[in-house]
Amino acid sequence: MPFVENQGARIYWDEQGHGAPVLLIMGLSYPSYMWHRTRPVLTEHYKTIALDNRGIGRSDVPSGPYPIALMASDAAAVLDAAGIESAHLFGVSMGGMIAQEFALQYPKRVRSLILGCTAAGGPTAVRAEPEATQMLMTRDKMSPEQAAEAPVPFIYDSATPRERIDEDIAIRRPWFPRPEGYVAQLQGIIAWEAYSRLSGIAAPTLVIHGETDRLVPPGNGKLIAERIPGAKLVMIPRASHLFFTDQTEAAHRVILEFLNEQAEGTASNDGLEKEKVSC
Repeated sequence: MPFVENQGARIYWDEQGHGAPVLLIMGLSYPSYMWHRTRPVLTEHYKTIALDNRGIGRSDVPSGPYPIALMASDAAAVLDAAGIESAHLFGVSMGGMIAQEFALQYPKRVRSLILGCTAAGGPTAVRAEPEATQMLMTRDKMSPEQAAEAPVPFIYDSATPRERIDEDIAIRRPWFPRPEGYVAQLQGIIAWEAYSRLSGIAAPTLVIHGETDRLVPPGNGKLIAERIPGAKLVMIPRASHLFFTDQTEAAHRVILEFLNEQAEGTASNDGLEKEKVSC
């Protein structure tokens, strides 16, 4: 199994598929296996590289906190280990924060940027409702099963079938986070801010957000898209935080269309686009 050592931690990564490289960065306390719906679709056309962020999955759990910039350097180390100079980046939630930081720290290594269900931090961020924040701050005191169940109302659309939610939890169950790893990642999120720097991102960018996201409210996606020059914003109806579970086909259609545009060199330069996706 491939690992790379970076700043005091062994980071797990693997690659699947062939073609232009796409680096996949998952969110808070989620292992790379949570790309189980999206990765097979991408792998048909692209070489996908996925990592377990430090503190989760097969990666080490060193003492925290884990600053977002540190986790971005882990991602850069993974690309180095894979022998890849530049890649398309796709990050969701905390992974979207890592992707933003990566694009700011290593701009020449970013072919394009997909930022899913994420925020840019700082005082301008649209805050979640108090119940969602309380849930995040107390999950480390819950049993693993309780910690998996507590976020469900905040991260899935109310119309999503329970069996799809159970599929996601089953994928994660062998890799439920240790409390210290979860807290160290959460501390990194709380301390991070990129909003004031986003205008420095030059890579073609897709911002994708579910309209019913209660964990990271959709206003955060709008703020990011307004700050990154030429960014394209897509809001998915009847989708919450885990939009790739709530509206899998709609999400994949938007993502593949964007990546294909980059490959063809025909990405739109019309500035900020806002569109609705029919599901």
